[in-house]
Amino acid sequence: MKESTLIEMQKKIDSLTRVVQGLINEINSIKDFSIGTIETMKLMPDYDEAIEKLKEKIAKDSKKEETKLDI
Repeated sequence: MKESTLIEMQKKIDSLTRVVQGLINEINSIKDFSIGTIETMKLMPDYDEAIEKLKEKIAKDSKKEETKLDI
């Protein structure tokens, strides 16, 4: 392989490495933001009640899906 081709490939790899590192950093930021949001929600009044309602809704919806699959 020509040296110029190898140098071009190395530059592309370096560029891709920087892009992937940027994506990893962004994912970590989103994860931290999500955790903070969830922890804040847990401190809100009526959080436990809302979770119970959500569990009931999910259970009801899953039963509807099972019924549809049986038909």
